Amino acid sequence: MVFKLAAGYIALASLAGSVLGGATYTLSDSIVGNDFYTSFTFEAIPDPTDGDVTYVDMATAQSLNLTYATSDTFIMRADDTTVIATGAAGRNSVRIQSNNAYTTHVAVFDMQHMPQGCGTWPAVWESDTSNWPDGGEVDIVEGVNDVTPNQSTLHTSPDCEIPASGVDQLGTTVGTDCDATVNGNAGCGVQLTEDDNSFGPGFNNVGGGWYAIERTTDYISIWFWERGDTSAPTDATSGASTVDTSNWGTPAAYFPNTDCDLATHFDANNIIINLTFCGDWAGNSAVYAASGCPSTCTDYVNANPSAFTDAYFQFSSINIYE
Repeated sequence: MVFKLAAGYIALASLAGSVLGGATYTLSDSIVGNDFYTSFTFEAIPDPTDGDVTYVDMATAQSLNLTYATSDTFIMRADDTTVIATGAAGRNSVRIQSNNAYTTHVAVFDMQHMPQGCGTWPAVWESDTSNWPDGGEVDIVEGVNDVTPNQSTLHTSPDCEIPASGVDQLGTTVGTDCDATVNGNAGCGVQLTEDDNSFGPGFNNVGGGWYAIERTTDYISIWFWERGDTSAPTDATSGASTVDTSNWGTPAAYFPNTDCDLATHFDANNIIINLTFCGDWAGNSAVYAASGCPSTCTDYVNANPSAFTDAYFQFSSINIYE
């Protein structure tokens, strides 16, 4: 909506887009170590993003040592020993989806390591995949081919946009139309341009950190704090019984409901964590070439298993608050 004044126009959407919220939430799910096996379902499905990957079930993942847990850590990774024949099924990897789904909530991901390497496409996201895109999608952590920074993105049904400017966030908006049916499903994204350590080798070199999402019907916020960041809020980093997001400072990415009715564009969403290779984004010829990676994406991934020794997620915990 726009008000007409004698001196011109004031776009209320731009003003409203700069207003941040915050609330107190109570811990509802704490996922640590072996809890990942009971809190998530392993999805041995064809990759919806056309990646050169074979997602395996839990028994196979465990037998191949693609996942393992201790009392305080969970690792999921891709195969790094097998040369894949041309035309064969893609490299073995893992995709998991939480058994619980969430609407208004906060989730804090304590990650020590994320997959890296040419051809990799790791993601930590929330979605209702049974009703996509109508049920919405929030990509919290996503990127390809080790190219920084991280990009957080919404993908929705039509009639959902975010402001191009005037938003109180640390990152940089790179797309405003969230509609998954246009622009090659680019969505509306924010790059975490304030921190080169938000993705890939940089993230791993500093020991990882914490990603957090707050989803309400008024806004969706994403934060990132490096492991050594002294400004990181202690309630988020300690796994406290309650968190107060009004004390967390300016988010890295902020998606207000000024031009998108979040309540109708997002269902209850599951948490999804996956690692694919190549596919629609990482394997796009122009994207892959621009990353400085060798050969073609598929040829490189198939022929160089040892390149993926560091293609793994390591989580200390995921804490969800409602």
